[in-house]
Amino acid sequence: MFRLDCVAQSYDWGKAGRDSKVAELLLAAPPAAADRRDAVAAAAAAAKPFAELWMGTHVSGASELHGSSSSGGAQLLLSELLRGAPALAGAGGGGAGPVTSAAATAGELPFLFKVLSIRKALSIQAHPDKALAARLHAERPGVYKDGNHKPEMALALTPFEALIGFRPLREIHAHLTRFPELAAVVGSETTQKLADAAGSAGDNTPAGRAALQALFGALMGADEAAMRAQLATLVGRLRAQASSPVGTLEELVVRLDSQFPADVGTFCALLLNYVKMEPGQAVFLAANEPHAYLSGDCVECMATSDNVVRSGLTPKYKDVATLVSMLTYRSGTASSQLLSGEPFGAAPHTTLYDPPIDEFAVLRTALPAGAREAQRAVHGPSIALVTGGGGRFAVLGGDVAVQSAAAAAGVQAARAGDAGLGCVFFVPAGVEVEFEAGPSGLTVFRAYCEA
Repeated sequence: MFRLDCVAQSYDWGKAGRDSKVAELLLAAPPAAADRRDAVAAAAAAAKPFAELWMGTHVSGASELHGSSSSGGAQLLLSELLRGAPALAGAGGGGAGPVTSAAATAGELPFLFKVLSIRKALSIQAHPDKALAARLHAERPGVYKDGNHKPEMALALTPFEALIGFRPLREIHAHLTRFPELAAVVGSETTQKLADAAGSAGDNTPAGRAALQALFGALMGADEAAMRAQLATLVGRLRAQASSPVGTLEELVVRLDSQFPADVGTFCALLLNYVKMEPGQAVFLAANEPHAYLSGDCVECMATSDNVVRSGLTPKYKDVATLVSMLTYRSGTASSQLLSGEPFGAAPHTTLYDPPIDEFAVLRTALPAGAREAQRAVHGPSIALVTGGGGRFAVLGGDVAVQSAAAAAGVQAARAGDAGLGCVFFVPAGVEVEFEAGPSGLTVFRAYCEA
């Protein structure tokens, strides 16, 4: 196994300083370079936003091998190691899956692993499927910088809030009555069409989806002045009522307007499911599905892509026409958005979250104090992150080729060592690993892809 030093990203929506899980993990397991350790500590003390921790080979935040050195004096990039030894990523089988010889030889992993610490809502957005991504990239490469899709999965580390997928039509219809300002924005004809669909056609029927698309399109394309006036009326009305408890829909609408004043995205809280997750719960976000993370800390895994189509709650570029046309307009309950875990082999303390895509799956291992657990070899690359407690790891087998590749690259692969809070490891393909918890237990998230 190879310990990694990873890159933190500072965005306005991130939690500040030591309130951020990203900062906590970085400070617990600081990078090898002294100047980086000092920079992290100074930024945390100054309450700088720590929004994301990136683990992988993406060029915008590539991970380095802890304590290594390259010919230029800097630490060796994980991508450089994989370019020199693509078999470490499971390449060489000749398959056409996400781990191919071509990709691994280029030093690329098929997934990007992250930790997110969210103070302020992220944009109303969706990610294109592969066909749409390729077209958008060809037409507007300056906006859509690659041709890949970006399915993603979030697993809560702390209580976590998000808007995910459209509510059932009956709920949306009820909101058009409960919040007449929304009905005024979209118009009576659109409101009636949704009411008819909710009463007869139902969710996920052609008529139901058409009515939902008409409603969302009318909202996103509404006259700006009229929308702002109705939103001001709504927020003023809610503020004048008795104080709404945190976590209610009314409180969320007021909160979003305070973060993004007069933004049409605030109305989306009335159309999308308000999902609240506890630590260990997960949600999968397929292509062409609307969502927005609102608050909390999570582990996130995604296909390696930067493609995001936005329409609200953001100062960034909004591609409203593309978003309205690309969505599936599936609807369902908040609970239906959650992804259930399943056992991982014979490992009783490990849960597998396996979404219906090829690029990644995620394991969550939660060991009580003193317990140990072996995980079978994965026939592809993986990255493991310690998010709670601490302990040790040991390689049980499959590392002969790893040691040879490490020697050729001039680095050392560890067969055993500490797995402290914040430590990140690259686990090569074919390696069987065991984790052992210390006195405070041990929680490890491990993203992987089978070749």
